[in-house]
Amino acid sequence: MTSTSTIYRAPPNSGSLTLGQTLPELLDKACDRHPNEQAFNQWQKRRWQATSNTDFRQLASETALGLLALELHRGDRVAFVMHGDIHFCIADMGCLLAGLVNVPIDLTQTIENILFILQHTTARALVISNLDLLYQVMPYLDAATHLESVIVAEVPEEWERLRAEVMRGKAQEQEVVECGLEECLQFPHLLGEGHPDHSHEIAPLPRSLKLFSLDEVRQQGCDQWSVERLQALRHAIAPSDLATILYIASETKRPKGVMLTHENIAADILAAFSSYPNLGTGAQEVALIFLPLTHIFARAFLYGHMAYGHSIYFSDPNHVVKHLKLVNPTILITVPRLLEKVYERFLEQGQRLTKFDRTAYDWAVKLAHRYQLGKPLSQLFKLRLRLADRLVFAKWRSVFGTRMKALICGGAALRSEIANVFSAAGIPVLQGYGLTETSAVLCYNRGNYNRAGTVGLPIPGVEIAIATDGEILVKSPFVMQGYYRDPGATQQVLDADGWLHTGDVGEITADGFLQITGVKKSLFKLSTGKYVSPLPLEQELTQSPLVTHAIAVGANHKFCGMLIVPDLELLQQEALHLGIDLSLAEWLQHPCIQARYHHLIEQANCHLPYWSTVRKFRLIAADFTIANGLLHPDGSVNRGQVLETFAAEISALYEHDGESHTGETDSVAATVIACPVVSVSSCPIYAKSLTHY
Repeated sequence: MTSTSTIYRAPPNSGSLTLGQTLPELLDKACDRHPNEQAFNQWQKRRWQATSNTDFRQLASETALGLLALELHRGDRVAFVMHGDIHFCIADMGCLLAGLVNVPIDLTQTIENILFILQHTTARALVISNLDLLYQVMPYLDAATHLESVIVAEVPEEWERLRAEVMRGKAQEQEVVECGLEECLQFPHLLGEGHPDHSHEIAPLPRSLKLFSLDEVRQQGCDQWSVERLQALRHAIAPSDLATILYIASETKRPKGVMLTHENIAADILAAFSSYPNLGTGAQEVALIFLPLTHIFARAFLYGHMAYGHSIYFSDPNHVVKHLKLVNPTILITVPRLLEKVYERFLEQGQRLTKFDRTAYDWAVKLAHRYQLGKPLSQLFKLRLRLADRLVFAKWRSVFGTRMKALICGGAALRSEIANVFSAAGIPVLQGYGLTETSAVLCYNRGNYNRAGTVGLPIPGVEIAIATDGEILVKSPFVMQGYYRDPGATQQVLDADGWLHTGDVGEITADGFLQITGVKKSLFKLSTGKYVSPLPLEQELTQSPLVTHAIAVGANHKFCGMLIVPDLELLQQEALHLGIDLSLAEWLQHPCIQARYHHLIEQANCHLPYWSTVRKFRLIAADFTIANGLLHPDGSVNRGQVLETFAAEISALYEHDGESHTGETDSVAATVIACPVVSVSSCPIYAKSLTHY
């Protein structure tokens, strides 16, 4: 560990640390202490379908026995390609109870990365949400050489007919073996457009996979169900057992798998929930979850709500606003992007008012901007807030319902402006901080400990230190076991003293709050909470002789942008070849030159999840030297100095951050066609993200 002077811990009497728990134990205790008839709620057929926590436990138990009936064994990996809903939860808890290790895969991953994860984990089973998703990955599953079973969570009424059609597929004269639930599904090796070639290690011959619905698996477990068998399963699970492997962005093209145990996750979320003042149990609290359960943030909170017996409602980003009104939750976890969009909508509403009403609206907004979380208010300011509440803020709050207690924001940095303005309006925004490697929560603002621009105070069990170079270090029982099958990457972040090097830079404020001030690692987060790995993008671009330097940008913005320093000498030759006789500044803006670099961007974007692709770029004519600080002494780009020097150019990329970039892309694509020397880039299907909504 790098030398530090102070270790920061949770304030006294702010929760407790509970070790030695497994995740199924949390469910068992909730069923005993906080039985709830509406514990899990799924939107189906235009209404909420409720499942009690005791019924959920029964479904999960039957699923556990059914999974083991597929000849899966303790420690085997089961991959999920699933939406965040009750089916995910049943499959998840079934795996945990059976001693299996589940591997949830983000639905925004490329098919290539899905195959990589299936192979890297040697997954023997795949649970997938529906046939639409199955059809997208089906042509490539022959690359998953360890896979034996595919389980579809939601199937239509005509399942038997559709299964037979899927089995026949395009296998032509291949024989279908009739064997009940052991029916064989042949996945032919498709050689048409969009299929990987042998360089992607796709097996040349089709292989047999067993295909089930999740209900069929559960029914097998139901047929074998007994109290004794369930008790044996529970006794076989240890807190130190591996529970899940979560794949996150790395500094290479391939994601890395974070290994978390039952105790890692259970201890973390119990500490976080215990430190929240006056948190109710049972149906007293209602949580709306719209973030993907493939990420530890939402998943850890799912377990916390489950442990406390809360009523959980499942939503998604497309329906969260509608469901907020229907559910009227007391707790919502979110990422900054949602709050930014809501804030933008609030400001737009003011612009549509009459002149008289807008005057009052603008006054209320200015008042909210003067509010500072944690600072004492004068009586006059309190009176003004009450008036502003009657005029404006009450309407703002109604967006989140009438009983919101905690709007917990994580995943990326939240602007202080939004935290203060929302809090002034009585919208209780609480920003926190954590990593997948720490089982989610490390710090968060709560109760009297709430300051805008900070991520709060540590929760019980967390020790935080600031290294001499400013890096945030963490020691806790919540820290991961390491990266799956990657000891080298593990050693880079976990030192001999047990400190996790987060790669984030921060400081402790005078009143003891953790403040994130920058990043040491090259990865950065978008405002959506997604990580972007800039190095693969930059390395791909700089392979072109037309690119001297490429710097990915976009931290805390909606999408990834790129600054490109062209090779001016080669660019001049390119311009002359195109018959462009203009000044340098005009070259950089010429449609054909822009199209040339757009083509390079499209090539670099291929094989990346859609959220990490470059959507806008800027050509900059600048000398990068050691003398001007844009290069380090070893010749590498000084990323921090570049961000500072070209702050205006970066801001220009995001002037219309909230707007779709499609029009710009289409116009450039049209220009590509108009410039005959530039070929139109295409990306094979397997290199793209799934279509999942």
